[in-house]
Amino acid sequence: MNVHRRVLLFTGDGKGKTTAALGMVLRAVGHDMRVCVIQFIKNDPETGERRALSQLSGVEFIQAGLGFVPSDVHEAFPAHRQAAQKALKIAEEKLCKKACDLIVLDEICTACAMRLIPVEAVTHLIENTPPAIIIVMTGRNAPTALIDIADTVTFMECRKHGLQAGIPAEKGVEY
Repeated sequence: MNVHRRVLLFTGDGKGKTTAALGMVLRAVGHDMRVCVIQFIKNDPETGERRALSQLSGVEFIQAGLGFVPSDVHEAFPAHRQAAQKALKIAEEKLCKKACDLIVLDEICTACAMRLIPVEAVTHLIENTPPAIIIVMTGRNAPTALIDIADTVTFMECRKHGLQAGIPAEKGVEY
């Protein structure tokens, strides 16, 4: 059993951040660990990961986001900010109650970068997480403070992507 807190971060402009985090979920489930996945921005009930995770025991999956985030001057932006702040509150509750062994904070880096939630609130949450919990953060444009607090950081770099060549998003690949 892990006796200290682990913090992993997957960021960058390349594909695979959430996919890497979900690989960790699969690994944790294989070890009978309790897992919670909280999506801070995404909100598509038809994704393959949502369907698959619903079939795994020991995994709680929460889509708290409202989808594509508009600019901060758009009238819908405050609702996105409120949804992200609610997601952070859910994460706090899960971590304080030690309700999981591994928690994935999907797109939390993006939520911070877009000023939906303050990065200081995230670092405070991580610093106050009990030992023996694994935290996985994902998202583009990870703030320096989140990179600094993580013990493992991976940058996904896009060198080439099918979408750029006109290949549409495909079930099982992009969602």
